[in-house]
Amino acid sequence: MSGSEVSGSARRATAPAHPGPDGDAESPDLRLVPAAAAAWAGMWVATAAQVTWLALGSALAISVGLLAIRRRSWATAAVAIVLAGCMLTGWARWWWQQHDPLTGLASDQAVATAELVVVGTPRSGEQQGVRPPWWLSAATLVGVEARGQRLASGALVQVSASGDDVAAWAHVVPGTTVRAVVRLGLADAGEQPQVQVRAREPPVVVLPPGPVDQTVERVRAGLRASAAHLDPEPRALVPALVVGDTSAMPAELVERFRVNGLTHLTAVSGANLTLLLAFLSTVARAVGVLGWWLRGLLGLGVVGFVLLCHAEPSVVRAAAMGLVGLIALGAGGRGGQAVRALCVAVVAIVFVDPDMARSAGFALSVLASAGIVAWSRRWTDLLAMRMPRPLAEGICTPLAAQLATQPLVTAISGQVSVAGLVANLVSGPLVGPATVLGFLAAASAIPLPLVATWFATGAGWCAQGLSWIARLGELLPGAAISWPAGWVALLVVTAGCVGAVLVLPRLLRNPWLAAAAALLIVLSLLRPVARPGWPPPDWAVVFCDVGQGDATLLRVAPRAAAVVDAGPDPSKLATCLRDLGVEQVPLAVLTHFHADHVTGIGVAIQGHRTERVIVSAATSPVGGRQLVEQAAAGVGLTQATPGTVLVVGELTVEVLAVRAGGGTVSVEEGESAAENDGSLVMRATIAGLRLLLAGDVEEDGQRNAVASGADLSTDVLLVPHHGSGRQLPEFLAATRASIAVFSVGLDNDYGHPAPRTQRAVEQLGMRILRTDQQGSIALSRNEGGVQVTTQK
Repeated sequence: MSGSEVSGSARRATAPAHPGPDGDAESPDLRLVPAAAAAWAGMWVATAAQVTWLALGSALAISVGLLAIRRRSWATAAVAIVLAGCMLTGWARWWWQQHDPLTGLASDQAVATAELVVVGTPRSGEQQGVRPPWWLSAATLVGVEARGQRLASGALVQVSASGDDVAAWAHVVPGTTVRAVVRLGLADAGEQPQVQVRAREPPVVVLPPGPVDQTVERVRAGLRASAAHLDPEPRALVPALVVGDTSAMPAELVERFRVNGLTHLTAVSGANLTLLLAFLSTVARAVGVLGWWLRGLLGLGVVGFVLLCHAEPSVVRAAAMGLVGLIALGAGGRGGQAVRALCVAVVAIVFVDPDMARSAGFALSVLASAGIVAWSRRWTDLLAMRMPRPLAEGICTPLAAQLATQPLVTAISGQVSVAGLVANLVSGPLVGPATVLGFLAAASAIPLPLVATWFATGAGWCAQGLSWIARLGELLPGAAISWPAGWVALLVVTAGCVGAVLVLPRLLRNPWLAAAAALLIVLSLLRPVARPGWPPPDWAVVFCDVGQGDATLLRVAPRAAAVVDAGPDPSKLATCLRDLGVEQVPLAVLTHFHADHVTGIGVAIQGHRTERVIVSAATSPVGGRQLVEQAAAGVGLTQATPGTVLVVGELTVEVLAVRAGGGTVSVEEGESAAENDGSLVMRATIAGLRLLLAGDVEEDGQRNAVASGADLSTDVLLVPHHGSGRQLPEFLAATRASIAVFSVGLDNDYGHPAPRTQRAVEQLGMRILRTDQQGSIALSRNEGGVQVTTQK
């Protein structure tokens, strides 16, 4: 390579783009966007497993393609061919799955002896109330023996264990081949992996992990060891920032990061790889490594990243998006190259893993990458006129990603995180050093552990800063604005983001306008905008957002309400009571004694002049029963039986069915069906509105209620057991409800509500309301029917 070639390469790599008057360096090359959109849409339809839609879509795409070829419209023909190819590929995949013997065994929930290789990063949880400790991981199924036949496989499955078996499974290192007796099962439609494997015994090691897997685990362990001397929060954050290892993060820290929109920092994402490759590229260029040698080094960096973070589908997706981000930041203003790379990545990912087409994580990754590609570099060029370029880049890159993803984030969470916008801006300059120093600590952990400790210390200082940012953001009253569901509300958010994108170049040029905008954001954090209409003055029923549990308030007087179940979090129930102005709780009813229904009972009773506490005859779980007895010591408990009628003011509660319950919990069999089926099944009538409340009653309990001959018809159904998959179709149909409410926690570990349960109530014509998406839900009766007001 000649000297002129070297200097020319260096100039192309380092020279910043020179924005024009509008701040844009080059118009993006959008020629591949239709093909990428067609591939994504085709695989989205294909993975729905709806044969009719697949056939119609494929026929339409082929027809359009043939017509385009006849008219020599080659661009349209190419898009149609991609769309048809994706749909036909999905059709073939669906047919194969339907005829796969493994799918048949899983559909029958067969008990089998399975040999599998644990892959990915295992997750685990400690015992919580009646739920036992649990463990789960992705795994590759090598083979399975069941019903006298042995099947060779290779399918990606999810393996889980619970109870006493967790300790043994927790010691299985990724890459280990094990054998165990398991029960096979199928995930709900649309969920992946399709085949679920539930362990029934501890694993027997068949083959230890190979040299590569052992080295990866030693490096990950070395990273954790290098950070062991840090304070608890940075000690947990350093592995999370580098390789997505969140096992040491306490629940409080996880929640703070969620509220502030910083959760993406602790997940394996394209940003991690972009930072790593940018660092490698800078160092390599500084020592004269260019051309194909540089490309080879960066390729090794990608391979190392994928191995270190475990080669799960989400990691491969992150690697692809990380390369796109690197091109966007380092293409010297050549926006077209980055757009082409993003489109190629989308097409490749959905072809390799069609289920990514329906993944919210994939959609967020694509949107974030698109935002970085479209806006980050030109914003950085403008801001770099007033501050060091690395600092400007650290601010503009997360800002572009935040604005690009905010509409989808709002659709998922029901919130607009103002603190998230500020937190990502402030944390941006800390994320890069923390991640790069963390990778250096991991790389030096085995050969130079002392040096690794130094790198980890630097990463820990940055991580501590991130922790402080999250802690401060959580304390701000305007950290997140609840946002209603619906297309109109989401269009407003989208319009706001588009407006911000159009205005930002002018703000970045004018420091006074930028300061004014910053002041408005600070004021919104200190004095949040109240959501109009909450609580509605005429509310009759409110399903409180208490997380993964139930708590329902039935209004009996202007400042008095009966409480049915008390949720898992006393503070959330207290907030709900306070927001609604409830000062008296004359009646409390508990459907059963599980922690997610009774933990807040003390808040409901104490200081609220409670006169009666109604419970079922169940005696287990013992801890839940004792908690209720202690909280109601001054009131006493009254046992309900079928036919019991409770009247408080205009409220009437009828106990329709109840059966004795007891038992234990297992992830293998799910929560104790006996305890759940011991829930009270009740109909409450208030202000002309009828509600069916049935706790966690499952199929047998629902069958008992139907067989009792009781009238189960109602206006509103609180779907039993938070919408789990254990629902009896006859029970749901007998309710004849027009509204189905799911009281669930956001991103809960149980997968509630189950997709098949949502489909079942939709097919019965019920409107779905969810507390995880819409917050607390208020209902009342008016001339037009049931009036619904949601907190978000």
